[in-house]
Amino acid sequence: QLYGGFEDITERKHAEEQQQLAASVFDHAHEGIVITDTGGAIVDVNPAFSDITGYLPEEVKGKNPRLLKSDQHPPEFYAEMWHTLVSDGLWRGEIWNRKKNGEVYPELLTISAVSDAQGKTRNYVAVFTDITDYKEHQQHLENLAHFDPLTQLPNRALLSDRLQMALAQTRRSEKLLAVCYLDLDGFKPVNDRLGHEAGDRLLVEVAKRLKKALREGDTVGRLGGDEFVLLLAQLDNIEMCEHTLGRVLQAISGEYDLGGTKKVQISGSIGVTLFPFDDAAPDMLLRHADQAMYQAKQAGRNRYHLFDIAYDRNTRAHLEACLRIEQALGAGEFCLHYQPKVDLLRGEVVGLEALIRWQHPERGMLPPAEFLPVIDKTRFSLQLGDWVLAEVLSQMKLWQQAGIELPVSINISGFNLQDHSFTERLGDMLTSYAAATTQKLELEILETTALEDIKRASSVIEQCKALGLSVALDDFGTGYSSLTYLKRLPADILKIDRSFVRDMLDDPGDLAIIQGVIGLASAFGKQVIAEGVESGEQGAKLVELGCHLAQGYGICRPIPADSIPSWLGSFTPDPCWSRHAHTRH
Repeated sequence: QLYGGFEDITERKHAEEQQQLAASVFDHAHEGIVITDTGGAIVDVNPAFSDITGYLPEEVKGKNPRLLKSDQHPPEFYAEMWHTLVSDGLWRGEIWNRKKNGEVYPELLTISAVSDAQGKTRNYVAVFTDITDYKEHQQHLENLAHFDPLTQLPNRALLSDRLQMALAQTRRSEKLLAVCYLDLDGFKPVNDRLGHEAGDRLLVEVAKRLKKALREGDTVGRLGGDEFVLLLAQLDNIEMCEHTLGRVLQAISGEYDLGGTKKVQISGSIGVTLFPFDDAAPDMLLRHADQAMYQAKQAGRNRYHLFDIAYDRNTRAHLEACLRIEQALGAGEFCLHYQPKVDLLRGEVVGLEALIRWQHPERGMLPPAEFLPVIDKTRFSLQLGDWVLAEVLSQMKLWQQAGIELPVSINISGFNLQDHSFTERLGDMLTSYAAATTQKLELEILETTALEDIKRASSVIEQCKALGLSVALDDFGTGYSSLTYLKRLPADILKIDRSFVRDMLDDPGDLAIIQGVIGLASAFGKQVIAEGVESGEQGAKLVELGCHLAQGYGICRPIPADSIPSWLGSFTPDPCWSRHAHTRH
């Protein structure tokens, strides 16, 4: 008789299968695996561990994982790691370790505590992956994002970060930061003559020389092309900056061997602005340095130029003022007033002078001296001059229709006079008005302007006279007049400047000048008119001297066009003029 028994070993078989699976995973995993006891001694490692670190299992069993320590992390790093592992049972992060051959490498590491059924930690399992390739790819992307691929210098993005850091450091240290903009002199001809490959070689060599010339802690970056930016930090004074810039210019100047027989000689121009003297935003600091660099170019190249803060402030204020004046024209804020001219001897009105005014919304009525100097020698001054001419011609036509046919003079700026399209534009404008109007138009040119380029002035005057206009030399006697100049300038009228008329009754010198101008006018067959007459006595003296034409506040201030008819109707000559007229007769 036989007796037997049986036992269900399903669970045991399952457990064995799980163990085999775990062992298979342990052996075939691509990640390195380290198992330690609670004291940190290595119990086992998998083949991937040996592949990654170079250590065989028998070389590490029983030893502490600190044999892999790279010395790349401070003690606090490991203390925090074990604190987290003990409290949470898990630590995950990046760590630098050292292989058996001494090579330091980065790894992504996860350490887990393994507990028994009672929850007591029995072992620690570390799983790690060599992420060298990932880090290199990351570094490559970082380089592409922050460094110029040709010269390996910081690019615009990294320069911006470095500039922000340098500014913060400068504020704390109370020292100086020089923001420098460097542009190579003669780089384009090298590119054009020798090709882009040679140009690239040149840029690489320049970058090397720049890095070598700067101090540790300074930055050199490339914006693109042949433009570089230098950040000279922690300067004690301007002299330190100038010394460094001199060294930089010397370093990049000279001969460059670009391979074969290709040798070139270049230099550089540098613009510099100093923070906190120039307490501007980062992008504005670069712009200021760029502006200064162009001034270095204009001054002769191969030099540096310090940005002038006061000059820039004045320039910006001037540009803003010009823009406001341009806006005023579009807003219809300009108008013309007219000052009568009279024949003192006959007691008659003989003409008008058009004078521009600005009806400023806040400042009221402004005379030309308040705004014309601002736009002097700008393109807008031509536009405003054309507007004055059109307004005068239009007003003359209206007056003609009302029976008022008086000559009207307008002032021509020096910039308009030098513009080669002036007489062409003038002729085009005159064709749109009646011939009778044209014959009554007079142009006034400053004597000082005419003398700047007498040949050009003479040509313009001749062209204007050919159009049927008369021409006056304004403020005569204030320039360096000579008989030769007067002979070469075919003007019809000489205007005695108000500065001589004002004190003519008390200053023998002014009186002598007036007598001289009157004599010149008579000798050259020209009319003469005095401006700035403020009293009857001045007018009487002018009549006595032989100057019959005059204008000034003593006769009439400049008045709006619509006031001219009534003023003409009420005009009465000063009795002083007629008494001297009788005396002269």
